[in-house]
Amino acid sequence: MSLLTSLARLRALDEGIAQPVATVRHCHLSDRPMVFIPLKLSGESAAPLAAMLGTDRDRPRLLVVTQPRNRDLRFAWAAELAGVLLPYVESFLNDTETVERRNADPYERALDAPQIVVPNLTGVAFTRLLGRSTRFRRSDGPYPVPEAVPLLGRWLTYLGERAAYPGSSLVLAATEELGRHWASGQSSLEDANLAALLGWITTGPGDEAEDPLIWPPAGPATDPGFDAEVLAPAIESGSAERITEALRTQVEPTWRLMWQAVDLLAALPAGPSVTQRWEQDRGSFSGMAVHLAEGAPPQPRRDGAVTAAAKLARMERAQAAYDVQRAYDDPLVMAEYRLTGEAFAGEVAETVPDHTEGEGRSRKLRPLVVIKTDDPVRLPPGTSLGTPQRRGQGAELVEAGEGLVTVKITKGMGRGKVAAPGAVPEVGERVCYTSLTDDFQGSPALPEAEATPWTHGGPPHDYVPDDEDAQEEWS
Repeated sequence: MSLLTSLARLRALDEGIAQPVATVRHCHLSDRPMVFIPLKLSGESAAPLAAMLGTDRDRPRLLVVTQPRNRDLRFAWAAELAGVLLPYVESFLNDTETVERRNADPYERALDAPQIVVPNLTGVAFTRLLGRSTRFRRSDGPYPVPEAVPLLGRWLTYLGERAAYPGSSLVLAATEELGRHWASGQSSLEDANLAALLGWITTGPGDEAEDPLIWPPAGPATDPGFDAEVLAPAIESGSAERITEALRTQVEPTWRLMWQAVDLLAALPAGPSVTQRWEQDRGSFSGMAVHLAEGAPPQPRRDGAVTAAAKLARMERAQAAYDVQRAYDDPLVMAEYRLTGEAFAGEVAETVPDHTEGEGRSRKLRPLVVIKTDDPVRLPPGTSLGTPQRRGQGAELVEAGEGLVTVKITKGMGRGKVAAPGAVPEVGERVCYTSLTDDFQGSPALPEAEATPWTHGGPPHDYVPDDEDAQEEWS
């Protein structure tokens, strides 16, 4: 936990209301999100119990497994879930745009993409587990399942994996996104309680937020008291109506909280970099759709060494870019780096816009900017800098003295002999410079999968799903 977040939590505790730790929204929010609240059977890792989902807050759809230990009923429930989720996902594949790429063929990218909103991180994990439990099933042969179930499993697996990708908004966990924008006066563990966290943000803490009779757990696990006193007798009775109504009492309160969370996030303006990250999500979603259309096999149980290394490199690069973008988009996030000396802000005291370096044809324009700041600057001379006020412009730290910092602009001034209008800050302008930049080195070249060294398992065998794959969770 950073220093500013700790201070915000202390202030929230003192004032009895959550404190904002962001000035803009750092996630994309769809005009038509699919809210998905899954419940699982207590004591089972992937036995679904119920799910409430939908894109219309006034018309939720409740799907229930009346006998959760019955395999046929579980897969019938999965088929019913597919009947709701798959049309929603596939509705975004109709409208596309052609995207040109450097040194690569153009491709078709969906104009929009689905967005699944779950209550918490355990909901994300359960979604991924549902995908793992269904993507290897077959619609023919022994123990067939409805045809839509394996396709549902592949989409859920993709969405669950994409949720771990830094900056992705295809799958959002409500508690995570709320906690990224507000600091409550309770611990991070307590923030996983959606009702309690929303209480801190809206009206302040209250004992009723932790009362399971008023606000049941947001899933996937249910309250033990409910399991013993309500659910177990309902299942033993064999009454589908009784079971359905019992489970409805557990998900309807969370349904209301989920849309309250969506409204709170929607009230924040989107950060400038959100659109760029959503374009990446749309590209990834379109790639998955092409993968399925080409008849590729389901995602393997484990990635090969080369695939895993490439995936890790992409995620590390995405995390670094996400950290930079959040800081550039949001002064409150940048303040964290100002405290650590990785950024400084102040007022321009002096400029030398015609300063040059070199002689003759090698002479280069290098304007100097002197900034008066009260921030601690712990960066050595020569450090590459960037600025949120002029994205794409590069600078270099020349020297830092008592309250004065001199920087040299190195790129982003135009191609003329003098700097382009507006490229050099004006005296009196408020600016911020930071060592956080988006100039990252590319990933090292990886061998082809067929050239995987023996130290990493050797070349992978062609992956063909077998019966063992299908015997994971719902056998």
